[in-house]
Amino acid sequence: MFSKTDNLIGQANSFLEILEQISQLAPLNKPVLVIGERGTGKELIAARLHYLSKRWEQNYVKLNCAALNDNLLESELFGYEAGAFTGAGKRKEGRFEYAHDGTLFLDELANTSALIQEKLLRVIEYGEFERVGGTRTVKVDVRLIAATNEDLPSLAEQGDFRADLLDRLAFDVVTIPPLRERQEDIMTLAEHFAINMTRELSNEYFSGFSQKAKQTLLDYHWPGNIRELKNVVERAVYRSSPNIPVHDIVLDPFESKFRPKQRIRKSDTAPQQIIRREDYGENDAAVNSNNMANNTLIGGENTTSSHENETTALAQLNTVDAITFPVDLKQASQTFEIDMIKQALADSQFNQKKTAEKLSLTYHQLRGYLKKYNLLENGESST
Repeated sequence: MFSKTDNLIGQANSFLEILEQISQLAPLNKPVLVIGERGTGKELIAARLHYLSKRWEQNYVKLNCAALNDNLLESELFGYEAGAFTGAGKRKEGRFEYAHDGTLFLDELANTSALIQEKLLRVIEYGEFERVGGTRTVKVDVRLIAATNEDLPSLAEQGDFRADLLDRLAFDVVTIPPLRERQEDIMTLAEHFAINMTRELSNEYFSGFSQKAKQTLLDYHWPGNIRELKNVVERAVYRSSPNIPVHDIVLDPFESKFRPKQRIRKSDTAPQQIIRREDYGENDAAVNSNNMANNTLIGGENTTSSHENETTALAQLNTVDAITFPVDLKQASQTFEIDMIKQALADSQFNQKKTAEKLSLTYHQLRGYLKKYNLLENGESST
């Protein structure tokens, strides 16, 4: 199975050293951190680590951390209990449970929040966690492979990434060399992609590259690495006549005398986003979080009427002082939620049921927020 998807091709010494390191790492049940620029093949490295390990017959689960917001990412990783948030009609297992006895690959790890990093640290150290909205401890046996294109040690020094999580992840680090440092592999990879594209086009055979085309490929610095090379080669093959060597290489497909020069920005005058229930699936944990912030939730069971909610949110927003940019949106949102929950608790004399009503939440949803922000100590006075 792995041989069909293994596109780790090359003979450069720096690349062969990486393959040797992978062969040594694969049998170990230890976390691995894969670092490399965009397009260098981090996901292929992770897959190779899994399929060369003793877990190769078990699940290999992948998740891009940058593709989901904080609340959705937490739900996807750790699952949730029924009633954890609006729309959570039944319990759902997360990626860690799917990957039990196998491997979980987390791409773009540097984009995770402090909350997610804290829960990841606990899973790595103890192999346990609680689902969102739950109290029962779930135990798993998962090998974690994480990837990023950022400098995590620098982020840790700046306080933007947990240093203790970095220590646990960095049992060993696989740093993939960029394509510009693998000069001898450029034409090998280019021919591989060209032959595959020729087959896709149902052409009889690939006639090779002209000398000019080869020189163009070798002289380019490839900021997008192997992914960019693949696009460039495939584009050149399909634009060339069959059975004739590829001569013209278009490195920038946007290059045109008709390319628009100006940037047209859409008006951003709307003070809030109106989020409708039907725009989201049942598993979207962001709906409740957005309701807690400045967004208005339409069609949910906790709303009164869309017009009243929208008017209230607009009135609240107009009282906010002018914001000075840049701003950390995640941190600002969390601070807003914490302040609102604390005010509601105080206004309800720390009665959690009354607090939940004031915030248009169920009791279990409120408990989830109190646990998320470590507010249970203040919120335990009365239930």
